[in-house]
Amino acid sequence: GAAIGDKNRIPYLGVGFALYDIHTRGLKYLFSPFPKSPGIVQASYELLNSLPEADRPRRVALFSEKTDWGAEMGRLYAEQAPRYGYQIVVNEEYAPGTKDFSDLILKAKAAGAEVVFGEPNPPDGMALVKQMKELDFNPKFLMLSRAPDGLVWAENLGKDGDYVVYSPGWHHAAKYPGVAELTAKHQAKYGRPADVLTGPAYALIQVLVDAMERAGKLDGESLRQAIADTHLQTSVIGPIRFNPDGSGVVDYLLPQWQNGKSELIWPREQASAPFAYPAPPFAQR
Repeated sequence: GAAIGDKNRIPYLGVGFALYDIHTRGLKYLFSPFPKSPGIVQASYELLNSLPEADRPRRVALFSEKTDWGAEMGRLYAEQAPRYGYQIVVNEEYAPGTKDFSDLILKAKAAGAEVVFGEPNPPDGMALVKQMKELDFNPKFLMLSRAPDGLVWAENLGKDGDYVVYSPGWHHAAKYPGVAELTAKHQAKYGRPADVLTGPAYALIQVLVDAMERAGKLDGESLRQAIADTHLQTSVIGPIRFNPDGSGVVDYLLPQWQNGKSELIWPREQASAPFAYPAPPFAQR
């Protein structure tokens, strides 16, 4: 759908997608103030490298979904591993909707994988964790982008869902000036903390309003140029500007499930709780 913006010369403001590949296709009207795959991979390895060197896990298993985004994330994790000091010992793909992950899990267990990276949808992610427990596979670090984003993760998995790190793009504990107010209003209206896309979506409207005010008119080309020139201090995701390819220069936040609660752990200056590592075996939780 992103190409429709260029076809009609109307800016396409996209939130909630981490795929970077679409930004490499020369689209001039596409803008997305949202974390992208290369930055997620970098933040993941930097989080691990924040551990004392003697405590760092080294052996990594990749469980990549057979989709454009899954392939992109798997490729980037594999390419960047040597740079950060990690070894890929298992590199497997699976189709969305897979019911049996035992082959992937047993390969990773046999290879001595200490880290698992994946990007499953919520049903697949919950099935994966349940089967990891059943097969007694206990990596020290499990990062699953997307699947753990909602409260249903903790509701369905309980303690088995703890220690999982994820990359939803935002968190209601972020220390930006407008987050507390936004979260309080969300809590009052919906009875839960602000959802992970609330902040980026709110900021996207701030970006549009700022561009409209600076452009002084509403034709597509004027708005496109104003958005491209954005240097905005948003109230809920911090400073935002855009690269020439339309991807946003934004902060990369990583939360972790701890005791049934989503805590922000990275970067440290934003953290609501310390990084809990290593994950204890499922049987000991």
